[in-house]
Amino acid sequence: MRPVLTATEYRRVESSHPEDLGEAMERAGRAVALAAARHGAGYGSKVVVLAGPGNNGGDGYVAARLLRRRGVAVEVHALGDPRTDLAREAAARARREGVRIEPMSGPVTADLVIDAVFGGGARAGLPPEALRWTETPAPVIAVDFPSGLDPDTGEAGEAVFSAVETITFGTLKTGHVCGSGPDHCGTLTVAGVGIDGGEPSMYVAEESDAPRPRRPRAAHKWSAGSVLVVSGSPGMVGAGVLAARAALSFGAGSVYFASASPEQVQLLASEIPALTLADAEASLDRFDVVVAGPGLGAHDVSPVIPLVGKAQRVVLDAGGLVAEMTDAAAQGGGEVIVTPHAAEFRRMAGVGEGKFSTRSYARRKGLILVHKGNPTLVTDGGPPILVTTGTPDLATIGTGDVLTGMIAALWARGLDAMGAAVSATYWHGVAGADLAAERSVIADLLADRVGSLAW
Repeated sequence: MRPVLTATEYRRVESSHPEDLGEAMERAGRAVALAAARHGAGYGSKVVVLAGPGNNGGDGYVAARLLRRRGVAVEVHALGDPRTDLAREAAARARREGVRIEPMSGPVTADLVIDAVFGGGARAGLPPEALRWTETPAPVIAVDFPSGLDPDTGEAGEAVFSAVETITFGTLKTGHVCGSGPDHCGTLTVAGVGIDGGEPSMYVAEESDAPRPRRPRAAHKWSAGSVLVVSGSPGMVGAGVLAARAALSFGAGSVYFASASPEQVQLLASEIPALTLADAEASLDRFDVVVAGPGLGAHDVSPVIPLVGKAQRVVLDAGGLVAEMTDAAAQGGGEVIVTPHAAEFRRMAGVGEGKFSTRSYARRKGLILVHKGNPTLVTDGGPPILVTTGTPDLATIGTGDVLTGMIAALWARGLDAMGAAVSATYWHGVAGADLAAERSVIADLLADRVGSLAW
């Protein structure tokens, strides 16, 4: 997993760095210059570096000097004189090597702009000189952060630079992955500058963090993972069907469906022959995981509460995301995963969502929380794990039910609760992106597509 620090924590690490920060600035500027070259900066092209007065500006001066050596027509537009010893030395070296430095004024034509104004130095707003540059038509490379973006929260100010690539140093920061950060940072590149350490605030999941257990040679349909889906209020049977289909598609050996709508059972059986029907009093001993909530109306919650209270592993979604259901599942001694989106979390927890409130809720209730969004946040009360594979194409009805089925399948297949939640969320996003490359994403197609990623 990739650690994510708050910008405040990284500044603390940087300030306690035992070695010369000048070398770190040189490495940072070199990483920025290389990024500019990747975006076409070469002999005869024009690059404008917007340099602030702090060390972020110093990184920009180093990049300007190195680009000048490549034959780039580079000029620095400075927001005042450098205020730190490191930035002053970087500016002096750039000037000695022929880099033109002038006060920042209105935008000029350029092939590429390097935003080294503020970076990780949070500001309430951009000064007028920099504000005008946020509208440049040239592609922008941001140094550490697009200026105008809060480095801790990712909240955008009144105006903010939007970069094609952001070069940050040491590690990702919370502002890159939270709030509006993903909308403005473009491609994120982490460059090593010799400053490491710090206490992560969260982590970003990578493919290596999303395992999918293989079946042993002698597996049979019950040992391969069994899931019971309790769902299907009148007129709402489709959500439970999607969860059940996804569980089968994502590798569960057997999936049973207990419907609160007997009149729709026959229709269900004809539509999905692979599903086995059960009544709501089915013995729980045979099932590794119980799913409750997709397609469950408020009037059908009470009869299901005793069942989830007896289950050893429970995934709750949609209609199951009410305090009575979560409390019954947790107090019954079983392991619980809940999968709310923002509105469902507010209804279930009674507070607004945020990384602190979600952690607190998961810790207090003793469960795994999958807070759906982009990114999706997964926590057991500890530092959240962010899953960033999601795509806006998944913003369509029923895709959350598919995710619920995938989580149940991996949990039944042998992963622990946290591992199942992270891995299923990761591959749910991948499947959505794959499908979106071919056509519009709809949930029933997604439930089939996840089967190609089950192993």
